[in-house]
Amino acid sequence: MVESSVVVPEQANKLLLDCPVLVLNRLWQPIHTCSVKRAIRLVCLGHAQIVQTDGDARYQTHDLISWAEHSSGHLAGELIRTVRHAFRAPRIIVLALYDRIPRKEVKFTRQNVFLRDDFVCQYCGKRFGDRELNLDHVVPRDKGGKTTWENIVTSCIRCNTRKANKLAYEVGMNLLRKPKAPRWRPIFGKRPELSEDESWAQFLQPDRERVKVSG
Repeated sequence: MVESSVVVPEQANKLLLDCPVLVLNRLWQPIHTCSVKRAIRLVCLGHAQIVQTDGDARYQTHDLISWAEHSSGHLAGELIRTVRHAFRAPRIIVLALYDRIPRKEVKFTRQNVFLRDDFVCQYCGKRFGDRELNLDHVVPRDKGGKTTWENIVTSCIRCNTRKANKLAYEVGMNLLRKPKAPRWRPIFGKRPELSEDESWAQFLQPDRERVKVSG
């Protein structure tokens, strides 16, 4: 049985254990994220395997022992140590049994509108904190506008007050871009590390070429 106790004598290791890991279901579909620490426990329990994201055997799966062997040769500062093993922090794990398909639609909420618009006012183009932002109906409700992804944008308080219940052009304002429903998966939100990690992008971006999984 693989020892699952993780020894973290250094602050760097503690930070590594908190890093996000992409979780795939049994059909290799992204369904969630978890911490490195949680991912290691799932692998130790036999509920998941680590997905290799580099080298000639990219997308080969590993248990903790084979992952430790794969991690040999890397710098000590990049390794996490258990009682018996040292290994790189995994970036992706695949579950052994779970095969539910995640929801594709993004729930319409105030926070998700802010995420879609990157916390940028869609009229003045400036970025604000969420407490300095409002939601604005592009077509005001008293003119028949609905509360939908296609008619709601992020607006700073100043621009929201200036526009009031009018159309943008009526008060000399311009909309930065036409609003639409976001494509990112709601379970992950819109987080910088998702777009920066090439190994995650292969699974999170539906327009990419489908990944071929090693046997």
